[in-house]
Amino acid sequence: MAHLPHPDSDPVRVNCAVITVSDTRSPDTDRSGQLIQQLLQDVGHRIVDYVLVKDEPVLIQDYLKALCDRPDLEAIILNGGTGIAPRDTTYDAIERLLDKTLPGFGEVFRWLSYQEIGSRAIASRAVAGVCQTKLVFSLPGSTNAVRLAMEKLILPELSHLVKQVHSGK
Repeated sequence: MAHLPHPDSDPVRVNCAVITVSDTRSPDTDRSGQLIQQLLQDVGHRIVDYVLVKDEPVLIQDYLKALCDRPDLEAIILNGGTGIAPRDTTYDAIERLLDKTLPGFGEVFRWLSYQEIGSRAIASRAVAGVCQTKLVFSLPGSTNAVRLAMEKLILPELSHLVKQVHSGK
């Protein structure tokens, strides 16, 4: 039986941005970006920005940097571009911008993915960390992967992690 963390005594509403990295999706066809937004809103978090960005490292970095400068934002969730195909550049674009990484996020995500999809989980470069004072999560673009990461990892810990990032301020 898995141990669950102690619930936050005072969960915070988190202001979030969602970035979908894709060369082909539109706001109408972006099921993963829509799912992230819906799941966040269902538990009381706010979406303060949503954008689709082409899978170009400079575009991804520029948008992430701009979001990290926003005082009204606490968490950024990207989806798409975390594989190893030539056009999968999200990991490469953002990992060097992270001041701190949360290695456990990627490790546990791949372990959970392995239970669902088997050995193909090793191709995921899902990553999380902190950029300036913003939590950053980078997920695969698959709707199933997004649901898994959101329900099992991000939503249960988002308020706690935001508090941790801001605890020394």
